[in-house]
Amino acid sequence: MPKILLIEDEAKMAKLLVNDLKLEGFSVETAADGQAGLEKASSGSWDLLILDVGLPKLDGYEVCRALRAQGSRVPILMLTAKSQDTDKIVGFQVGVDDYLTKPFNVLELVARVKALLRRAPSAGDVPAYTQGAWKIDFRRQEAWKGKEPIALTSKEFQILQYLIAHRDQVVGREQFLRDLWQYEELPSTRTVDNQVASLRRKLGWDEKSKGAKILTIHNSGYRFVD
Repeated sequence: MPKILLIEDEAKMAKLLVNDLKLEGFSVETAADGQAGLEKASSGSWDLLILDVGLPKLDGYEVCRALRAQGSRVPILMLTAKSQDTDKIVGFQVGVDDYLTKPFNVLELVARVKALLRRAPSAGDVPAYTQGAWKIDFRRQEAWKGKEPIALTSKEFQILQYLIAHRDQVVGREQFLRDLWQYEELPSTRTVDNQVASLRRKLGWDEKSKGAKILTIHNSGYRFVD
């Protein structure tokens, strides 16, 4: 069930959109101003953000700019009452993925949401990773550091592939469990921590070393950086 964060200050509009999106099978949470929305977006794992441009405290452009500066790649659909091309250009410049002008048909909103989710990165988009001495082939499930093979488990390959597919984006422990375990195999966030620790140790990517690539984001999850 894709998780959507709706940042919208008009209560009636927010309620309508939440109901319609839930009917389409999405999990939806809300925030009523830009500051609260930014904090919620930064601290959780989301598949998509729906962001109104005219928000109190921080407007939609400021929220989007701040999220992209943090390295978030979550798809963002911006809602606006403005129809000027210059406003849309500003939105795209700060990192908006798509735009919808009010008033709009809810069916169009749902169609755009589904299109953005289809374009979002998935682990299957990363067949291999090569940098410096490390060479990792996810299809063959083979890993090497120079000429030395690295023995990773199937789940460790999956975790690494998923992190690389979402590089520079914080991936929460619950997101790992949802997408890689489907909450069936070992439904515990400690399972994720133990797997990541093992992966780091085998690759020599200790977080305190200069070669750290999998960073721990306190109270949130993990982020892969090159």
